Amino acid sequence: MITMNDVIREGHPTLRKVAEEVNLPASEEDKGTLKDMMEFVINSQVPELANKYDLRPGIGIAAPQINVSKRMIAIHVTDDQESLLSYALFNPKIISHSVEKSYLTVGEGCLSVDREVEGYVPRYARVTVKAITLDGKEVKLRLKGLPAIVFQHEIDHLNGVMFYDHINQEDPMEEPEGAIAIER
Repeated sequence: MITMNDVIREGHPTLRKVAEEVNLPASEEDKGTLKDMMEFVINSQVPELANKYDLRPGIGIAAPQINVSKRMIAIHVTDDQESLLSYALFNPKIISHSVEKSYLTVGEGCLSVDREVEGYVPRYARVTVKAITLDGKEVKLRLKGLPAIVFQHEIDHLNGVMFYDHINQEDPMEEPEGAIAIER
């Protein structure tokens, strides 16, 4: 079981590397790692389990955050219709995105960052992601709102990018021009 002790923190070199594609069909080891990542995200959202195992609540995690430099992400989040989007994916890739931007009004956080980082993180308002599921099927997901932001945040980890890299350094609290504000 993955715990916060397995999550590497900012400054660790793996977080700045471009992760490698997962060879498909995925090995049992890679499938196991991805299942463990999904279990972590789900458990972290259950208060009793989060307290018991000292887990910080998260809605997504990328393999580089547990020091595995491979293109795998696990996301467990509800959209604005309260529909649950729960995905454990290999080799996710943004294949298209909107011109329009969005941002979370509360800013973004990260399991690998133990400090508050002030500032708005501009993201694409809508993205289409293609990936392979745990059972080897290709999926194409059209996302908007919070799920679109979460997918971009996790895919950034696969490319060695941290969320605060997107924040306007001169004026972190300047609202991105013409962007949709998303409440969380």
